Amino acid sequence: MPAIHQLVAGFSLGDAISNEARLLRRLFQSWGSAPEIFSERQRILPQLRREARDAATAAQLVRPGDVVLLHLSIGSPVNELFRQLACRKALRYHNITPPEFFENFSAPVARQLRAGREQLQALAGAAPVNLAVSEFNAAELRALGYGAVSVLPLVLDLGQLRGAADAAALAKYDDGRVNILFVGRGAPNKRLEDVLAAFHYFQRYVEPQSRLIHAGSYAGLERYGALIFTRIRELQLAHVELTGSLPQAELNACYRSASVFLCMSEHEGFCIPLLEAMAHDVPVLAYAAGAVPETLAGAGVLFKEKRFDLVAEMLGRLARDAALRASVLARQRERLNRYEQRDLATELRALLAPLLQPAAS
Repeated sequence: MPAIHQLVAGFSLGDAISNEARLLRRLFQSWGSAPEIFSERQRILPQLRREARDAATAAQLVRPGDVVLLHLSIGSPVNELFRQLACRKALRYHNITPPEFFENFSAPVARQLRAGREQLQALAGAAPVNLAVSEFNAAELRALGYGAVSVLPLVLDLGQLRGAADAAALAKYDDGRVNILFVGRGAPNKRLEDVLAAFHYFQRYVEPQSRLIHAGSYAGLERYGALIFTRIRELQLAHVELTGSLPQAELNACYRSASVFLCMSEHEGFCIPLLEAMAHDVPVLAYAAGAVPETLAGAGVLFKEKRFDLVAEMLGRLARDAALRASVLARQRERLNRYEQRDLATELRALLAPLLQPAAS
């Protein structure tokens, strides 16, 4: 079994791609591989530097018979390194958010995203195996000339979601208020301002005894965070919790306290929190953009027009209408069961099979 290494633009805690890279490393180890994770050293969280290697060492450590899997999600020197490495290659596309979302909030992030788009196009044909986490992403690769692209959803560890919930956080949020939850980075494509607008209608006209919880970091996007704080004051919203990044137990408490999960995002390559909400039996109400409809796959409640008053009314129905709530949750359980019944490890091994053959002598 050749070594199967991974290249990531950054390696941190709570990041979807980093989490998948860890899961895949354990999987590759179970296959008998000796895998490494490579990233730019300055983008490896300091406490994780024993878990990942500096990408600058990859050219010396990766052998021609090894496999390297690139997780592509943003502009990064590791994307160019991937093209230059003399080894067997596979590309995993998580999608690159259009830079237009970020131009008014972070010029450096917008530049990284534009560079990522350019690198994405340049990498067409660089790897014989191309994997996308959604059909939405696969269609983008095909349009850029990638040819054969296979779809394999994100490999998730839902078991950690079913672990312990922080008792203090549960007590805080279990106070009789209707809790509306969104989980995800505080980024412009997530359209947190639209979440606030819908919550404004909900709190004023539907359910005054309500709370909005956003679990996610605004780090690096402080200008966008300032917009969100300003909008909260302008709308005179009460009981809005911006928690930042949370340990798993506190995040579990947020999910278990939630009445409805509301997603207003306008660009998603997959959207893991939708499945997380399903795992916690929280009904999902989501704007039908990007890969969101595909991720929900017939579950939850989708809307195609951002009528904040109507969104607020549906939030109320999902929170209070027992029959509707039960129906939505039943469909979500079916969807989650279909995901969990897939043997993604076996599917991935089959997709990588052309790269795992012994080298010709």
